[in-house]
Amino acid sequence: MATFKVSSSVPSPSEDAEQLKTAFEGWGTNEDLIISILAHRSAEQRKLIRQTYHEVFGEDLLKSLDKELSSDFERAILLWTMEPGERDALLANEATKRWTSSNQVLMEVACTRTSTQLLHARQAYHARFKKSIEEDVAHHTTGDFRKLLVSLISSYRYEGEEVNMTLAKQEAKIIHEKIKDKHYNDEEVIRILSTRSKAQINATFNRYQDAHGEEILKSLEEGDGDDKFLQLLRSTIQCLTRPELYFVDVLRSAINKSGTDEGALTRIVTTRAEIDLKVIGQEFQRRNSISLEKAITKDTRGDYEKMLVALLGEDDDA
Repeated sequence: MATFKVSSSVPSPSEDAEQLKTAFEGWGTNEDLIISILAHRSAEQRKLIRQTYHEVFGEDLLKSLDKELSSDFERAILLWTMEPGERDALLANEATKRWTSSNQVLMEVACTRTSTQLLHARQAYHARFKKSIEEDVAHHTTGDFRKLLVSLISSYRYEGEEVNMTLAKQEAKIIHEKIKDKHYNDEEVIRILSTRSKAQINATFNRYQDAHGEEILKSLEEGDGDDKFLQLLRSTIQCLTRPELYFVDVLRSAINKSGTDEGALTRIVTTRAEIDLKVIGQEFQRRNSISLEKAITKDTRGDYEKMLVALLGEDDDA
């Protein structure tokens, strides 16, 4: 369930492009106008605006935004304006760079997108970076992390709801044996997580709980708390089965008393606002006794705050 709201009366792409150009002109940038347009257009509408802007003004809208805006607000606007596959390709590429390295972001892109969305990200990666996402992930990672992440990022899962209960029983047994022996990096575990449909994986873990009296994530908590691979494995399972809980954990870490992780906050809001941010927000409030909107407005300021609030569907411009 999405949170952001498309305006009740949407102008044509050419009108929106003209208005955005107006926002860039004069003595100062009209950030409120930019938010009122882009934060209330769907991905398809934003794509048409960007195409029209380029046709009329001869420049990519992203370049114009980059020249006019700055800081966290710029990052939020740029990520939001990108096509979803293009955005995921950029996030994945950044996650393979030395100073922005993040196995978690790679896993997140691989496991919380549909098969088609992940395919679009891989295609966009080819187009923008002239190489494959798989080769960059393989080059960036080593050992068990490489085995898991390359398998996840190259997956093309079946998206149907059909499940094989006999298979679920068999693979629940396999996973239990590997966990019991602390063989978390076993090829069979990685094979199951990277190839089975999400419906099949859920059936397998339900069978695991029925047979062994505890959720698989609980079983994995008994491992070494400082084991980075085990932490990534737990997050992988959470993303494949209950992604909203994973996103709540990321948001809770991003918005805390010790400081705000604007990178994580921006990534989650811009990538989930058209998908399931409403569900994530409901779960966030249930677990933290504060709405996601209030938590964000307590920790952010200015145009950045306005943009995030708009994507949460809590502004009055729609």
